[in-house]
Amino acid sequence: MRIVCLCNNWVGWRTLEWLKQSGEEIVALIVHPPDRSKYRSEILDLVQHSDCLTLSASELGDPANLKKISALHPDIGVSALFAHVLKKEFLDLLPGGCINLHPAQLPYNRGVYPNVWSIVDQTPSGVTVHYIDEGIDTGDIVAQREVPVSAADTGASLYRKLEIAMFELFQETWPLIRAGRAPRRPQNQDAGTFHRYRDVAQIDEIDLRKSYVAGDLLNAIRARTFPPYPGTFFWHEGKKIYLRLELIEEDQGAGGGESAERE
Repeated sequence: MRIVCLCNNWVGWRTLEWLKQSGEEIVALIVHPPDRSKYRSEILDLVQHSDCLTLSASELGDPANLKKISALHPDIGVSALFAHVLKKEFLDLLPGGCINLHPAQLPYNRGVYPNVWSIVDQTPSGVTVHYIDEGIDTGDIVAQREVPVSAADTGASLYRKLEIAMFELFQETWPLIRAGRAPRRPQNQDAGTFHRYRDVAQIDEIDLRKSYVAGDLLNAIRARTFPPYPGTFFWHEGKKIYLRLELIEEDQGAGGGESAERE
């Protein structure tokens, strides 16, 4: 397979690495700009000694670069945590379509921060491999896997679970995709949820003069606990005071703790 990879973050790095180890031909690699990328050097190192065309996401709309990609005669695209909307002009260059790895159980939590909204909104959590269309996370579904949210999960711990599940699901699904036998299930476009980057502003500020349902407040704080990033906060003497939550699940083998004392 002649593949155009669009990669960012740990999942993008591991996906590109695994495809290369599997003997696939990476003809082009699209990465995030330096100020919006993670694992960028690890990703670029994987193609540094090859003839792979390497572009930044900001260069993808240039007609000259689209011609360069077309000249490579790619078969398919693989997008892994690539946070840029792909235009029709690019997608039309890929006869086999473009596969995306998304950390949500679509149609729930299209868009960004699925790990946050699965906790805050109590929506189903999981991962999806799907085809990209001109919408945002609206393309046909190939495969999905549920990733349960525990009461002790934070935004950080849930995100890590989603990363691992996403990569494993892609590995399991790729042989069918490669063979052209992957199932395609259309999404219900009227169902599910969608979030933009700015939506977290609705939950980040805690008003100390306001009453909250305890569960809602707890979920907001733990969902936005993702060091080193700032999360929920309140104002004190003109300064933001940020909160991070540590949740420790009881060890059932440790003698019962308080429950034993109450008996």
